[in-house]
Amino acid sequence: MTTDSTQHPIAPTAPVPDPSGVDPREMRKILTSSFLGTAIEYYDFILYATAASLVFNKVFFTGVDESLGLMLSFTTLAAGYVARPLGGFIFGHLGDKLGRKAMLVVTVVMIGVASVLIGMLPTTTQIGVAAPILLVFLRVVQGIAVGGEWGGAMLLAFEHSKKKSRGFAASFAYMGAPAGTIIATLVLSAMSTLPKGDFLAWGWRVPFLFSAVLVAVGLIIRLKVSESPAFKELAKAKPVKVPAAEVITKHPRSFFISVFAGIAGQAAQGLMGAWAISYAVEQATLAQTSVLNVKALTGVATIVMIIAAARLSDRIGRKKVMLGGTVAAMILAFPIMWLIEAGSIWGFLLALFLGLSVIQGFTAGPYGAFAAELYPASIRYSGTSIGYQLASTLGAGFTPLIATGLVIAAGGSLWMVAGAWIGFSALTAVALLFAKEGKDR
Repeated sequence: MTTDSTQHPIAPTAPVPDPSGVDPREMRKILTSSFLGTAIEYYDFILYATAASLVFNKVFFTGVDESLGLMLSFTTLAAGYVARPLGGFIFGHLGDKLGRKAMLVVTVVMIGVASVLIGMLPTTTQIGVAAPILLVFLRVVQGIAVGGEWGGAMLLAFEHSKKKSRGFAASFAYMGAPAGTIIATLVLSAMSTLPKGDFLAWGWRVPFLFSAVLVAVGLIIRLKVSESPAFKELAKAKPVKVPAAEVITKHPRSFFISVFAGIAGQAAQGLMGAWAISYAVEQATLAQTSVLNVKALTGVATIVMIIAAARLSDRIGRKKVMLGGTVAAMILAFPIMWLIEAGSIWGFLLALFLGLSVIQGFTAGPYGAFAAELYPASIRYSGTSIGYQLASTLGAGFTPLIATGLVIAAGGSLWMVAGAWIGFSALTAVALLFAKEGKDR
């Protein structure tokens, strides 16, 4: 008997009915929940990334060299990414046993509480070294919550949808990430118009405190959606004891493909969504508010590209679309870095459009359905969550830190950053070449 999930897309003991009979109103509610819930969680997660680029080195890592302070700030950013696979393991396990919906309620509350507490955290000047320690702890809580969020939100939409539109339905969870980025960036941009002293004293805290309102909205929406039909069928069968263990032992090929196929999209996010923002403000000396507005604008374009890529994947397959985006990353890495290095706001806009909107849109837009089609329903939450979160840790968690170090090593030039980006993308290209198309399973 084979152990590769590509041969058994659905557990034989738990046949999944065709969900095409789902009421259209219910489907709209599910897609809205998937989109808004993920947008709220990523509002908090990406808000931290932006604040780490612009604020935390000046608030929590004072008294050290500016470059070292920025690297320490990016280290706390990486801590959240390191925690994400743990969240994927915990909530993937519980989601495969207790249901997708319940886990989504827990994760949205967790990340909201952590974000509000970050907004209330005293600075290093006020409480000393305890401030950065507490910051890291709250970032880890954020990472655990986001680690369990994406898989559940994606599967709730994926498992309710018709086969011909699975890619589009699954992409709603990924669309939530740039939507959350837009909101977080615009709120932080509005605060950055304050005098610098006021912004660093209290202005940066307002967006974190505002997450309490967003979480309340997300909680109301998520409590109203129904559990996925796939899990309802699984609940009647004998559950897998440890879903994560079965992912590794019985579906290792699918697991490694799900991890490495996601790295290119995550590298684009880490480089263009976090590191490039800091470089544009600190090294290229572009206006902070303009840089944040550009990031918000390209967030809108990213959503459009995700929709286009997901729709296309329902027609020609996930693998072809993702491979096209990955090859584009390898071709455009150096031109994008030249645009950033030029120090023009219009060049920066074009760089973010290519790197964050086009490349991330096409490498990551179809990823949810691609990963879900690798696993049987009985372990799908665990497989997709752990795979995706490991990809995020490897692709996005350390890239801002690595890029900052490479710029220093190259004497201020960005050619080494471009080379690293090509290397990350090559890993995804190899994984995709070994993958089988799952669109028609």
